[in-house]
Amino acid sequence: MCTSLVGMLNPELGYHLEHRKNGFFAVRNNTPAPPDGHWRFIVLCAEMAQNGLYISDISVSGEEVEDALVEAGLLHRTPHRLDSWKKYNAADVLSLKERSGL
Repeated sequence: MCTSLVGMLNPELGYHLEHRKNGFFAVRNNTPAPPDGHWRFIVLCAEMAQNGLYISDISVSGEEVEDALVEAGLLHRTPHRLDSWKKYNAADVLSLKERSGL
């Protein structure tokens, strides 16, 4: 049984999980990250949540999803502009990925 999961899920992505007082957060490493590392990290966490692997769900602002897609050079492939105020859960992220062919 796992009560806490922190650290790098994939060292190639340039992000890791960090526990803070009010939850777990994705944090950029001090090492170089690929342009799509942020987006791939969000998707990895969403896939882990969907599969029930350590993570029950994620909550990512539309602004962060959009920033990650801009960094990756993929924003032009999304079907519409994302709502920056909306919170995207794992199902939302994976649906966006599927609909946009990302």
